Amino acid sequence: MDLLLLLLMLPMFLPVSGKFRMKCPLSMEHRNEKASPSYYKPGDHLISVVTTATSISNISLPFHMTPYTPSHLLSTDMARLFRFIFIIHMVNKNQQLLHNFTLGYNIRDNSLNTLCTSDVLLDMLSTGEANVPNYSCGRKDNILTLVDAARRDISIQMSTLVGTYKVPQISYITASEALSDKSQSPFFHQMLPKDGIQYPAIVQVLLHFRWTLIGVFVSDTENGENFMRTFTPMLLRNGICVVISKRFSVTEHTTSLMDDLSKWRQVNVFVHFIEYTPLLDTISPLHSTLQGLAGPIEGKVWITTTFGTYSLKKHKVLQYIHSIWSIAFQGKKQPKDDAFEPYLFVDLQYEDQYFHCSFSNHVFSVNGRRRCTQKAPLETQQGRNRLQISNNIHVYSIIKTLVHALNAAYSSRSKRKKKEGKDNLRAPRLQPWQFHPFLEKNEFWNLSHLKLYLDQNGDLAADLDFRILLILSKEDPIRNKLGSFERQRLIINQDALSWLKLHNKSLPQSKCVKNCLPGFVKQAREGEPVCCYDCVPCPEGTISIQEDTEKCTKCLDDKYPNKDQIQCVPKVISFLFYEEHLGIILVSFALSLFLTTGVVLTIFIKYRETPIVKANNRDLSYILLVSLLFCFLSPFLFIGQPRKVTCLPQQMVFSIIFSVAISSLLAKTITVVLAFLATKPGNQWKRWLGKGLANSIILVSSAVQIIICCTWLVICPPFPDSDYHSQPGLIILQCNEGSVVMFYTTLSYMGFLAAICFTVAFLARNLPGAFNEAKLITFSMLIFCSVWVTFVPTYLSTKGKFMVAVQVFSILASNAGLLVCIFIPKCYIIILRPDLNTKENLTTRSKVEM
Repeated sequence: MDLLLLLLMLPMFLPVSGKFRMKCPLSMEHRNEKASPSYYKPGDHLISVVTTATSISNISLPFHMTPYTPSHLLSTDMARLFRFIFIIHMVNKNQQLLHNFTLGYNIRDNSLNTLCTSDVLLDMLSTGEANVPNYSCGRKDNILTLVDAARRDISIQMSTLVGTYKVPQISYITASEALSDKSQSPFFHQMLPKDGIQYPAIVQVLLHFRWTLIGVFVSDTENGENFMRTFTPMLLRNGICVVISKRFSVTEHTTSLMDDLSKWRQVNVFVHFIEYTPLLDTISPLHSTLQGLAGPIEGKVWITTTFGTYSLKKHKVLQYIHSIWSIAFQGKKQPKDDAFEPYLFVDLQYEDQYFHCSFSNHVFSVNGRRRCTQKAPLETQQGRNRLQISNNIHVYSIIKTLVHALNAAYSSRSKRKKKEGKDNLRAPRLQPWQFHPFLEKNEFWNLSHLKLYLDQNGDLAADLDFRILLILSKEDPIRNKLGSFERQRLIINQDALSWLKLHNKSLPQSKCVKNCLPGFVKQAREGEPVCCYDCVPCPEGTISIQEDTEKCTKCLDDKYPNKDQIQCVPKVISFLFYEEHLGIILVSFALSLFLTTGVVLTIFIKYRETPIVKANNRDLSYILLVSLLFCFLSPFLFIGQPRKVTCLPQQMVFSIIFSVAISSLLAKTITVVLAFLATKPGNQWKRWLGKGLANSIILVSSAVQIIICCTWLVICPPFPDSDYHSQPGLIILQCNEGSVVMFYTTLSYMGFLAAICFTVAFLARNLPGAFNEAKLITFSMLIFCSVWVTFVPTYLSTKGKFMVAVQVFSILASNAGLLVCIFIPKCYIIILRPDLNTKENLTTRSKVEM
């Protein structure tokens, strides 16, 4: 295998002649690149500036040539170089800023090339004419500080080199986060917030306009990858989906967007991370793709991440663009005593007219250095065919910051020398590492013309403006301020939105589905992005008051959702009122039975000496009637608003009174049985007859219930309670039993007494005697037991005030059964048939029965 590979490679080393001649010989063409511009002027302190003034168009490199950049594809923005020259000149003229020294400059363009950047830095760091670091010969203008206005990836390269010589590096642009680590870049000073400060602002804009379905275009570079790693998670955390993601290559044509745009026609907003590719070049692929789509195409919003604004003319590439959004730093209001001209107009031939520049070569020199001597004073000029230099204010802030730090350094040295008693006249030149601490102490954000501040983490932050370039079909684009991002809060200019509508350019939607209305909640679709969802009604008991709610809100306990589930309304307080129909009926029923019982008791007292009253233990009848009177009054403890004074005795009074009533019936029944047994000759049961036995039965039976109720009061007494959840829309005020076990224990005990009484009465129903009450007691206990057996399931199946109504009704119905079945027949005889209420008649009936 190795031999075969060697034979295949052999023709590459043979002469290009004979039969081994290659068919496609590679002839490499070499071209020399144009030297990058540079400007130099000596001064007491030299400020070096490395900037990127060169831009390059998107090209495909030919294969048959060595990599090079054709000069016609390069363009140099001379304004980026002149800006520093003019600002340093203005500062030198201001005697209030500089004190007995001048600033020189060494301004170089790195030509968008890392190799050129290294060459420029070596030239700046070399004190001789040759680019030899640490070699001193000839030139003595040591660099004081380096102003970095180059690309971010090159900034890291610069920091590594100048940090070795302890030269302070001041960033003119937003720097990479890698340079924020002081342990790695101790001499790097950031004059603008670190890169990425604009990302939260963009996210807030997307959320404000509810653009949840977007596309993202990035450069196919390391910075583009960093952008995607940082920005995409921020979008996902805020529920924004990136369904179109494309990378633009600087060397290759962009792949087709047709499939993505055909699938996601709802996407009308694109965020573009632009570095150095011209804006129109990045929009062109989108334009070409949209031209091939069928049907109407809605205007697209193009949001750029770069700082600054764009100046564009009417262009066919912008046909499908609604607007282009950019971000800019907010500026402070300029002080009156700090006169500064932000715009300068300069002749294109400025350097020939006002500077005498010549190349000087040295025997050790690698590059010729353009040394410029100013021939005429620089003044602001205006006129046609002149170069406008704008955006000077930030450069001015940086140079002004350097001057303040320089003054502070000399002032500190002066005080120290004076304290030491040394002569200051021949003080040595300030070295870069001596200047570095004063830059660290300097508060640039106070001196800056931009609205900078320190955030809660102590990092530098800034207030931002959103600028919108509105694309018109028949006119050039027009610019306006859409809003601002101040102290991490988005502020939208409502006038700008009205301005958009005035031009019939309302903002488009960029969503997968329509908004979920209030009262509905988003439900994700399986297998689709989280921004594509269905709208389902909120669960019972919850509401949503905003559109596109991800989670419904539960109402407070004292409120409940309205019918549309968009608002929580106060719940209605519910209990068994005296004033309502049900309360009136129960109260009327209770009072009627109470009065009826009172009438019966009065009749029995009035006719207490008649045989029918005396026949079945008159005292037990009185006890039973009195207990029935209290039973008919006990419902008043249940009706009305529950309070502690009513809840505590409510169940206790009911249980004890009922136990007394049933015990008296049981005593009556046992008395009847014993009376019959006592009539038989030789029977020993006669000695048990009398009041003692009946009273003992009542006392013992009632005492057991009293003990149960006292235990209930000690363990867990009843208390007033509010039920918020049993019935929607109601707050039920009720008496909580405290212990459900004790409640059903009292009911069970009453049921036990009733069962014994019913059994004994049923067995004694056929005993002879005109005054045998066993039949009446049997029938009354049958009604009593039927009512309370029915009560239990009915009570458990009802809620709120109807539970109270069921218990009150059971009390009244069961007691009414006792009253009617036992006492009404006797009252009938006493009142209507007094002829039957005689001893002879009763005796005759008794004999007949026997």
